[in-house]
Formats: sequence, structure tokens, C-alpha cells
Amino acid sequence: MFLRIDKLQVEMPLPKEPDPSAAAAVNELMGGRFGEMTTLNTYMYQSFNFRQREKLRPFYALIANIATEELGHIELVGAAVNGLLHGAEPKGDVSKGDAIFKDLFGGAAGAGPNFHINGPHGVMATNALGQPWRGDYIFNSGNLVLDLLHNFFLENGARTVKLRVYEMTKNPAARHMLGYLFTRGGVHAHAYALALEKLTGVDMKKMLPIPNIEGVEIPESQPFLAEGMHRRLYRFSPDDYREIGDIWQGEALDGSGPLEIIDGPPTGGPQYEAEGVASAFIPDYHPEEILEIARKLYAKAN
Repeated sequence: MFLRIDKLQVEMPLPKEPDPSAAAAVNELMGGRFGEMTTLNTYMYQSFNFRQREKLRPFYALIANIATEELGHIELVGAAVNGLLHGAEPKGDVSKGDAIFKDLFGGAAGAGPNFHINGPHGVMATNALGQPWRGDYIFNSGNLVLDLLHNFFLENGARTVKLRVYEMTKNPAARHMLGYLFTRGGVHAHAYALALEKLTGVDMKKMLPIPNIEGVEIPESQPFLAEGMHRRLYRFSPDDYREIGDIWQGEALDGSGPLEIIDGPPTGGPQYEAEGVASAFIPDYHPEEILEIARKLYAKAN
């Protein structure tokens, strides 16, 4: 089961103006082949189907625990996309026949128009082109070495895609989120390398980083590295998954200190509070009645 905390894993700055093209590029990190929905569901199904859990407990604990962190990564990518669409204001009056969102969404790249046509001016389970995420992106063979090897590949494929998205937008909010995910994805790749080394004796971590660009070379990653987040594996459970310490041990890849396990999630930051867009029928064209009902329910509950 899962315990949900109404915070983001890291505090996110709210963009100053909407940018549907940047939002489309970042949406690749949600529903693309190497997006967070793929990492989450791959690790989740591997944990569901894991055989001989007690005999192989450290490896099960690692996969299950990282899967839980990925839930927060989906939420973080969602917040980034939503922030990049925040403040999408109409131009004109639809009751007078104006195409009120044509300028903002009509010329946007990739999935940009889809955020308005089929979406809630927010993140969708699609790639950058608006194509839906696919369940066959999940890999789960049941063979422990093969699944861990795939996870190592998946984390590095995801890092490659994130770096390419980074190269497509200079939006500071999007890049802040990417700086955090570069760091956490590096932890996961390192963890799977250590798990494979325990099982096979092969030192996979010698391949890292893939691509061969160090986190310190990315300005937005530097604050997270300085904080030591690249050395930390968070344990997302009050009592379970302590066995990850049998795998996550040794020195950081950059030689900055020993690897450590943190009991509990990151401190995190608040969720965005986004205003409605009545002209896009979000939450409705005339939202006053809905808001009044919600106000009465809230008053009654308190």
C-alpha cells in the first residue's frame, strides 16, 4: 500500500509565463518511452511479480523502494508541465466568435495544441507529440539479472532523454526540475549497478555516467550535488525496505563521501495552487456555482 504526502519531492518555482512548447517537450518525461511512467510501472510490476522475496529480500526491497520514489517523480514532472501552462489567458471573447487560444496554443510545437484541445491545460499521459503512453514499454521478464540489467539501461536511457529535453528549453522552472531528476536518476542507476555487482561480480558502475557528462557540468544539478543528494537513497516506508542497506553501500561515484540511506522522503516543497481557466471550461465556463458549493462544504466540515 502507499501513503501519499501532499507535497512535491522538491520545491518548484512557478514559471512567470506560459510556454506550451516547453511544456510539450517536458511532457516527454511523463509519457515517453523513457519517461517516468515507464520507470514507475516497470519497477512496480517487477515488484508485484517478484518471486522468492524473502530469500532475495535486498533486491526486492531495492526495486520496490525505487518504484515508490518514482511515484513522486511522476508528480514532479506533472507539476513542471502544469507550471509551464499556468497563466494561459485567452485573447478575445468566445461569445463574440473569437479564437481566444489560437495565439497561445495554435503555434505551439509537438503536443502543445493538445493541452487545450483534449487536456485540462495540464500534464497528460503522452509523449512530446501527444501520443499516449504504452503499456508495452514495461519490461518484466522475471529473471532477476535481466530485469536489473534492463533497469540500469532504463535509467541511463531516461538520463539521455532528460539531457535532450534540457537542451530544448531554457525555462528556469523546467531546468530546476531536470536538475533534480538528473541527480536522483543517477542514484538509481548507481543502485542498480551495485545490485548487479552483488549478483554477478561485474562492476557496472565503471560505465557511469551515461551519457558521459558529469552532473557537476549541469548548473541546475549543482545545488543538489552540493547538498549530497547524489549519495542518498531515501527509504519510502515507515518500517519496510531496510534491506536496501545491503546493496547501497560504499563511496559516491565522485568520491565526495559515503553512500547513505535516509529514513523517510525528502523534505520537499508545496504543490502549486493554480487558478481556473473559465474560458476553457476549467472547472467550468461559469464556475461560481461550483465554487459556492465547495465553500459551503468546506464551511460545514470545519
